[in-house]
Amino acid sequence: MTLNEEVELLRKIPLFAKVEPSKLKLLAFTSERVSYDAGQALFAQGDMGDAAYIIVEGEADVEVSTPSGPLVVATLGRNYFVGEIAILCDVPRTATVRAKTRLVTLRIAKDLFFRLVTEFPQMAVEIMRELASRLENTTAQLREARMQQRQ
Repeated sequence: MTLNEEVELLRKIPLFAKVEPSKLKLLAFTSERVSYDAGQALFAQGDMGDAAYIIVEGEADVEVSTPSGPLVVATLGRNYFVGEIAILCDVPRTATVRAKTRLVTLRIAKDLFFRLVTEFPQMAVEIMRELASRLENTTAQLREARMQQRQ
């Protein structure tokens, strides 16, 4: 994938949609392209976050640890942004993300991510929207699980 193709990929992600092309080019140039084979982990639950990832191709499963073993709670695909919670909140990773298929990602280091958020307040707003949406989905799933448990 060329630098221009990576810039176009970034532009399709709501988080980066309003970032000017020259900054997206810098992001694409300074991010690291990392490939994973099916079954390989991008990061593990409990690790400290040092980067966020954009899925360029393939699929990844989000797993959480449970007393009965890992539980897949989501499958993520192309253009999905993952791993930002740990670097935003400076907390351990909340889940393990594992390649379901061969996976290609753009790895964005923590310092670069924060520099972008500082320079582009609109990115911070988009991050808040995305996190709020994920929280709403999780709350709905919990509500549904509790209702099923009571029946």
